[in-house]
Amino acid sequence: MKPVTLKQIAEHLNISVTTVSKALKDYPDVSKKTKGLVKELAKTLNYKPNAFAVNLRTKESKTIGLIIPVIVHHFFSSVIKGIVAQAEKKGYLVIILQSNESYELEKKQIDLLLSQRVDGILISIANGTANFNHLNEVLALNKPMVMFDKIAKIVKCSKIIIDDRKAAYDATQHLIDTGCKRIAHFRGPLLPQNSIDRFLGYKKALLDNNMPYDPSLVYICECGDMSFEEGKKSAQQLLKDHSDVDGIFINTDLVAIGALNEFNKQGIKIPEEISIVGFSNWFMSSVISPTLTTIDQPGYQMGKTAFKQLYKEIKAIKNKKPKTPKTITLETALVKRSQQKNKK
Repeated sequence: MKPVTLKQIAEHLNISVTTVSKALKDYPDVSKKTKGLVKELAKTLNYKPNAFAVNLRTKESKTIGLIIPVIVHHFFSSVIKGIVAQAEKKGYLVIILQSNESYELEKKQIDLLLSQRVDGILISIANGTANFNHLNEVLALNKPMVMFDKIAKIVKCSKIIIDDRKAAYDATQHLIDTGCKRIAHFRGPLLPQNSIDRFLGYKKALLDNNMPYDPSLVYICECGDMSFEEGKKSAQQLLKDHSDVDGIFINTDLVAIGALNEFNKQGIKIPEEISIVGFSNWFMSSVISPTLTTIDQPGYQMGKTAFKQLYKEIKAIKNKKPKTPKTITLETALVKRSQQKNKK
């Protein structure tokens, strides 16, 4: 069955197509009676506006693209909720794509979103992304793009971030303040900027407290997916390599929970023998035993802020006004739980 058109409604009521269009949009120069007749018939015939035609006329698709590395991650699911909540308020739909931490897939997804003529793009880049030509091409087309969480500093677009160095510094300082003398770090892959910054924050906290930095205490999550299994694997290796470690700052909560699980299995008392601080503040970090001290990363707020910034830039372009890239840094906080026993 073919879609019902404005022309068909107009012919049924013996009025012009323009009058039908105005009636459906509640124009004041159309009588209440005519509006009622038009809307009632449109409902009866199950009329749906032609979105493609509307897009051509307004030069807006009322859709945005969102590319994230993984959907199952608690942090990114919170970001999605924040974005969708704000997008709905402005009448936008969100096309959500998962790059699976793949640079090649991320490139294809950018091309797909551009072909769909989205009004703007939100992206947290994949761990495997080291070349940014595909992102610069978006900007060259004057398409608004906002990066969040995992960003590329050299791409000249707006960014919504946290101060990863400061957050990691605070996490490591907490371990030092509770008496830890030998502190390891389970870090993310080498490429993402947030992984680099968290490592640098950890290192600086050690040096500021006159504690030697030992590169053998830094364990890189090789697969790049920052998984529960990565945490278990790194914990096993740590116990083989460094039995004297009494504190660990871990790049994300899922890895920290995997490590904690392994320590529990091997009879290592937490926090009496090893203290752990995670990152992100997953729900699971508050219900495991023992509960996990962690950095609270405001995912929902980051999502809301990212969409608001993108929306401003969409409107600026539509109104032919200049848009200047803006970096917004959100606050983090250390959430202290059962793993804060003072060893001094």
